[in-house]
Amino acid sequence: MKPAWLAKLSPAWRARMVRLGFNLHPAFRGTGGRVVHVSRDLRHIRIALPLSWKTRNIVGSLYGGSLFAITDGAHPMMLMAALGDGYIVWDKAASIRYKKPGYTTLYGDFVVPKEVLADIRQRLAEAPELEWTFLVELKDEHDVVHTVVERTVYIAEKNYYRQKSGGGDS
Repeated sequence: MKPAWLAKLSPAWRARMVRLGFNLHPAFRGTGGRVVHVSRDLRHIRIALPLSWKTRNIVGSLYGGSLFAITDGAHPMMLMAALGDGYIVWDKAASIRYKKPGYTTLYGDFVVPKEVLADIRQRLAEAPELEWTFLVELKDEHDVVHTVVERTVYIAEKNYYRQKSGGGDS
């Protein structure tokens, strides 16, 4: 469910506006993270979380809440853009595994490959709703994994979701 004006922009401007939208949104700004790259097709987003006074915990490493929070919202936004207005997309569940403390900037790459998108579309053609789990590794500049976040996204046809959630036949 992307805004109609966003769909009218060229791919380059659409990517810039998504990056700007994330970076200016108060909830995302509060994480300490920044979106540093959005691909033109909106299927890859890169987020950086620098170690700073806003993101440092009591022992001097990156705060776990910031590590978790920077992973919120990217995959649902990417799926909404790819699937179009006929679908509802929600974050449904998430978990985090800390591998090692982060004492430098960590990066997260959010990707929805063409094959995954095709599989999601095929499954939605067979059933009106599904859940999909994405893994995001937060890595340092040397590709060392510090944190792994698993996010489960709920995807449903909009009409099915509306009937299910409030159509009176519940």
